[in-house]
Amino acid sequence: MPNSFRFSLITSRGLARAGSITTPHGQIKTPIFMPVGTRASVRSLDSLDLEQLEAQIILGNTYHLYLKPGTKIIEAAGGLHQFMRWDHPMLTDSGGYQVFSLGEQQRAKGLASTVKISEEGVIFTSHLDGSKHVMTPETSIQIQQSLGADIIMVFDECLPDSSSEKMMNDSVERTTRWAQRCKIEWESAKKQSLYGKYQALFGIVQGSTSLVLREKSLRSLLDIGFDGYALGGETVGYDLAGTQHVMASIGKLLPEQAPRYAMGMGRDPQDVIEAILMGFDMFDCVGPTRLARNGALFVGHLDTTTKTPVFKSEFPKGRLAISNQRFATDHNVLQADCDCSTCRGGYTRAYLHHLYNVAELSFYRLASIHNLRVMVRLATEMRDWIVQST
Repeated sequence: MPNSFRFSLITSRGLARAGSITTPHGQIKTPIFMPVGTRASVRSLDSLDLEQLEAQIILGNTYHLYLKPGTKIIEAAGGLHQFMRWDHPMLTDSGGYQVFSLGEQQRAKGLASTVKISEEGVIFTSHLDGSKHVMTPETSIQIQQSLGADIIMVFDECLPDSSSEKMMNDSVERTTRWAQRCKIEWESAKKQSLYGKYQALFGIVQGSTSLVLREKSLRSLLDIGFDGYALGGETVGYDLAGTQHVMASIGKLLPEQAPRYAMGMGRDPQDVIEAILMGFDMFDCVGPTRLARNGALFVGHLDTTTKTPVFKSEFPKGRLAISNQRFATDHNVLQADCDCSTCRGGYTRAYLHHLYNVAELSFYRLASIHNLRVMVRLATEMRDWIVQST
């Protein structure tokens, strides 16, 4: 299968980069925020909503889709794109993060972890029905092949930052061996999904907050060779200072002509700006839609008049709390110059306040559309800021 995946770096401004990614399902202009469609759906939205808010690429979750509805049903539909009626680029994770995070949730509750790690892979218990499953680097690639995403991820081990140095070192070495096995399985599948489309394979850099381990992980992945490189682990998305520290160390080692993906980063508008300023091309997070469902709506603007761009807002973290009684009689839209369908449709703060207070389902859709459009538009505006510097 010819390689139909290509990354082109157009220009840069400092560490920030503007580029484009070519995939079998279309082109992606980077930097890009990617909405998360965990179960073949971005919660409360349909694929037409996502097109209208100009999402270029979305994510699917290998772990959840493997458990339900299962790969046979998705294969019968012609793959994940056809199943959810999304004819644009898509990325699937490997399932590794979910396997390990669910194990951590068990430990946090004082229960014995249901996750058992070996060199072969991972034995885990389904959170749905308690059934036992085995996921290996090979099966993760096979599942993602059946889902048919344009970009797939290697199976990796994601440890909490509190892990001992020995545990982290062992984990990085195991993740490297698993990445090699993923590459072998990917090559044996002729680098394509079951639907005759080239699937790009990304490696994932692990190593927690240890710069030594992060560099070790990245150098090993570079030796194996991948279409793109992601930064994973608990630090990314949860610890901005830690992410900046790691990226400052390994950024100079990352190939210029390959996409850089910050996994799980992008909870708030400022996170998007910081990710881009660090040199990432791709990032995702469930945060914007989760915050929307809980009544936190993004309001503000990109301000490029400062030394570095910032998200300027009258609200802390750029979040308007729609539950606040002050909005009960506020008949203005969320943001007058916002081009999302919620604001363009004239839905007022007072109306959204009412919907939220009575737990009306339509609130989740209207709020999620707005928050995602803010994030997608912000990435586009940052791209324009980068390009305009040339």
